[in-house]
Amino acid sequence: VAGSMRSDVEYSPVGEGLGMRDFWLYVWLRRAAVIAAHVTGLGLTLVISLLSRPGTSDIILPPPCLTYCLCMTEGILLFSAEGSPFCFKSWTGKVRLHWFCQALVLIAAATGLGFMVASKNVSERPHLVSWHSLLGICTLAATVLQAACGICMIFPKLLRLSSSPPRLRLYHGTCGLVVYLLSMVTVMSAMFSDWFQATVKGVAWWAFLLLPLFPALVVMNQITNAYLPRKKMTS
Repeated sequence: VAGSMRSDVEYSPVGEGLGMRDFWLYVWLRRAAVIAAHVTGLGLTLVISLLSRPGTSDIILPPPCLTYCLCMTEGILLFSAEGSPFCFKSWTGKVRLHWFCQALVLIAAATGLGFMVASKNVSERPHLVSWHSLLGICTLAATVLQAACGICMIFPKLLRLSSSPPRLRLYHGTCGLVVYLLSMVTVMSAMFSDWFQATVKGVAWWAFLLLPLFPALVVMNQITNAYLPRKKMTS
């Protein structure tokens, strides 16, 4: 079924849609931005995990939730041609590594959810009373749906899907971007918690609040450029 359908839009490789593919300064800026996104994601996870001190503080950002964001970031950026640490891998290898990262995302999400439910029950506090918790539940639900979309990407013929592989990749990439941005908004909303505002103050608080925006912008740029319409295909 998939082989009998064609997409009327050809999607450009990363960066080519902007007409700047061979501009060396643009390439190096993109490479630096991707590397900085790796460092930002890892650094934010480590620093907040240390600040939370599991078992000694009433944490709002447990390490599993931060691992969720880190694995999702790395699972997307490994497809980047500019700054992926797995640039030597084949496309098939990258796809398998993407599956592995997303499996870790689901494990981290389930662990984080269990942690938060147990913490609320022990402290006898109500569930889903803050914007952060509501955003978190929406993010988890969207992640599960995106995982289901990924399964459709793996077995399109077995599931008898009518959409062609290019369109399935487009849908998967677009939904993945929405899920990733939603996860970053959830992380940023946690910065307004009483615990975090009491732990981090002043300029440092603003830095932590804005840091998730950087990898989000890099991921957004990568996905939108990867699926940017370049030209119409003639039938």
